[in-house]
Amino acid sequence: MSLTAVGRPPTEALGGRFFVIGYVPVCAGFLFVLLLVWAGAPGTDLDWSAAWRRVGTLGAGEALLLVFGTVVAALVLHPFQLPLVRLLEGYWPSWCGGLARWGTNLQRRGLKRLEEAKRLPDGELPGPAVGHLAGLAETALRARFPTESYLVRPTRLGNVLAAAEDRCGKSYGWDGPVVWPRLYTVLGDVARATVEDRRNALDAACRVSVVSALCSVAGAALLARTGWWLLLALIPLLLSRLAYHAAVHAALAYGQAVRVCFDLHRFDLYPALHLPLPGDPAQERRVNEALSAFWRQGGPMEAPYEHPEPAPEQYCRRPSPGEPPPDGAGG
Repeated sequence: MSLTAVGRPPTEALGGRFFVIGYVPVCAGFLFVLLLVWAGAPGTDLDWSAAWRRVGTLGAGEALLLVFGTVVAALVLHPFQLPLVRLLEGYWPSWCGGLARWGTNLQRRGLKRLEEAKRLPDGELPGPAVGHLAGLAETALRARFPTESYLVRPTRLGNVLAAAEDRCGKSYGWDGPVVWPRLYTVLGDVARATVEDRRNALDAACRVSVVSALCSVAGAALLARTGWWLLLALIPLLLSRLAYHAAVHAALAYGQAVRVCFDLHRFDLYPALHLPLPGDPAQERRVNEALSAFWRQGGPMEAPYEHPEPAPEQYCRRPSPGEPPPDGAGG
């Protein structure tokens, strides 16, 4: 289970989320490749005026066919959004083992630099500047890397999301990735809107990064015999890199929003489960650890239930017109 596995249901795929995340990047990439073809690629000479003339002479039927084709392509690719994000996180096939080890070692060097930067000098009281820099390093370490070394991923995006999965709810005894799908269903409107907005920003940046990288590969193949026009393939490659940076920052904001949801709404789970509220932090951690083990592995769960008493019948029945309110129900 992953924090990125929770989002809007598939029935909302044709809403704004699908348009921004699914349709726009696919449409832009398709038009980029199509313009290269209309300009004469993969030939040796490009005629951009011919490409623009071709755009101007498109009939209504051809334009409708292009729109329909891109919508179908976006719909087919939409269920692959989660595997796409996981790919950018560094969950790669076994034949990429060498690249994964190289990326993981590179990320661990960054982790070591932050660990060294957060250390305060021994035997002396640090000045404000030193303490401030150490605090910044500690904050970056908690937001960008998981607590355990074996959880380090080969990409920056993977480590930011791994840090969120590892740390959210941990201080309260929760197993974050296991509990998050349950907690998500009881969030308030403001918290849920914040999480969804930041998750949409993450998904959109990831989709743009991958589509732009594919467009760069396709552009390089189409422009291989055009001389200096081959440099056009660098434009989507640069966009892919910028979108990946945006995805990392969006993941930081998403992880922060999830942690805030655990801080503010974790007690909303107990009434939904018909469990009594814990009386102190130690009891909360014990109950949360037992619940996490129950949901994760089906371990034993022994806890008393607390069912709310039904409202009296006189308060549930709607009074007829002209009937006075029951005693104590009104002035």
